Amino acid sequence: MSVDGWLTLAVVSVTVVVLARELVSPAVTFGAAVVVLMVAEVVSPGEAFQGFSNPAPITVAALYILARAVERSGALQPLVRATLGKARGVRMALARITVPVAASSAFLNNTPIIAMLAPQVAEWADRRGDSASRYLMPLSFAAILGGMTTLIGTSTNIVVSGLLQAEGYEPFSMFELTRLALPMALIGLVIAVVLSPRLLPDRLPPRQEARSGGRTFSVRMVVEPGGPIDGLPVSEARTRFPEGAAIVYFERDGEGAAQISGRTVLRGGDYLTLVGGMDTVLELHDVSGIASAQQPHLPHEVGSPRHAYFEAVIAPESRLVGRSLVDIQFLARYQGTVVAIHRAGEPIKGHLAREPLRAGDTLLLISDRGFGERWRHRNDFLLVPRLGDTAPQEATGKAGIVAGVGAMIVLGAALGLLPILHLSLIGALVLIGSGILTTSEAKDSIDFEVIIVIGAAFGLAAAVDNSGLGQSAAHLVNDVLGRFGPQGAMAGIVISTVVLSSFITNNAAAALVLPIALSTASDFGIDARAAAVAVALSASASFMTPVAYQTNLMVYGPGGYHFGDYARLGTPLTLVVLVVLLISTAPA
Repeated sequence: MSVDGWLTLAVVSVTVVVLARELVSPAVTFGAAVVVLMVAEVVSPGEAFQGFSNPAPITVAALYILARAVERSGALQPLVRATLGKARGVRMALARITVPVAASSAFLNNTPIIAMLAPQVAEWADRRGDSASRYLMPLSFAAILGGMTTLIGTSTNIVVSGLLQAEGYEPFSMFELTRLALPMALIGLVIAVVLSPRLLPDRLPPRQEARSGGRTFSVRMVVEPGGPIDGLPVSEARTRFPEGAAIVYFERDGEGAAQISGRTVLRGGDYLTLVGGMDTVLELHDVSGIASAQQPHLPHEVGSPRHAYFEAVIAPESRLVGRSLVDIQFLARYQGTVVAIHRAGEPIKGHLAREPLRAGDTLLLISDRGFGERWRHRNDFLLVPRLGDTAPQEATGKAGIVAGVGAMIVLGAALGLLPILHLSLIGALVLIGSGILTTSEAKDSIDFEVIIVIGAAFGLAAAVDNSGLGQSAAHLVNDVLGRFGPQGAMAGIVISTVVLSSFITNNAAAALVLPIALSTASDFGIDARAAAVAVALSASASFMTPVAYQTNLMVYGPGGYHFGDYARLGTPLTLVVLVVLLISTAPA
């Protein structure tokens, strides 16, 4: 392999590590990688930034505008009514939830679908006396499966189509992937419905059982000097706490300890980190003698109608990741006060305000009632439901216009009347021109982090191709799997893509693997389009980890899941993708 090939391999390796460890945002990571390769003259400036002139990122941006218009107009209300029914039994309820979600995700961005449905499904499950963890992960997986079936169902399909076009091939048609993806989706939904009750643990018991376990939040309280708890031993003070509240960290005069004796006498100014269910940590704020460590930052009239509690799930690209509430100056930046933090699988000990936050952490905070509207569509939070306010937005009179625009895009692309880029841009202009969205709302609806990643991914893919790294990787696949023929090569492509997409974004995984897949396909006599389809579908098969797909992370905290829970249900779904793709390349 040439010097350029080794350099490109080093840059790609560092890129994967940085993405997997979430050291900086994906946009910065990809941008830096492309700049390094451009400076090293592995790619020319035109090749480095060719992605931004490709139809893919512009199409994705226009479809974000459509998704926001659908959400804003309430055009998804029929989906909500179809989803939340009175089905008997868990499996029947799962079928009612997953089928319409998958169908909708074939044509709409799945993020707003999950953002709207997840809080309502959790509340609905609670009313049924069920655990939310039985439903939220299948909800995310259904959205992923549905998105795989059409060109516009997921940005990954659009990215691979754009990369294929950049290599001189025809882009995907609207339903080109449906032939393989639809059987995957149908089988996957059956697996999710049948196996979820067996494979998914009850991570979030019903609210009436919350005090005996379930999803726990960590909250930091201070003993009030001269209050009724000042001077009491811990064993007696515990009797005044809500049932289920447990002390996990004790701090006095700057000295902390994870263990505290029941005989320890509490003094004013001592800090206690306690854990408990959501109801429990909220009740702790009403206990006389202790106060929230955030008390100076709380609004004076916490119980007033002007304030409300929210759950905010931290996004992977959030500026909060890796930083503490103190570092980010949360109150000044977000106009909200964090009173508790939930981290799946482990209680947070010590000083909560100084704890580095992670993607998927759920913040329980208090703010004015406009907090959710301000931050729901920003990159810092994936999900911002208000507690006790899960009523779906009613459909407005403009829902018909939005539905008509969506139908125009789908039918126009299916009939080949215009390219998908043209149709999506026309649709976006109609939505803005008709007043359904303002120009500011349209701009805010676009996830520019994703757009930058997509654009930069083309430059990185060009470097893999130009440097000979793609060809060298293809030869390695040939040497290792050559004796298994085309199926062995396809298995190598699919497994590599699935593994990468489990730890970095699926768009990034597709962009890195596609040049290698095309070279491998040439060596084994596999049709290039079949290889591209395999990359697109396997990159979207993001079922194994919560960080593999945005919707997985959206339900991670609210579902109370542990990291390993995703592999329980995700493994059989991933195997379905592998088997279907291998069958598709079997010799006739």
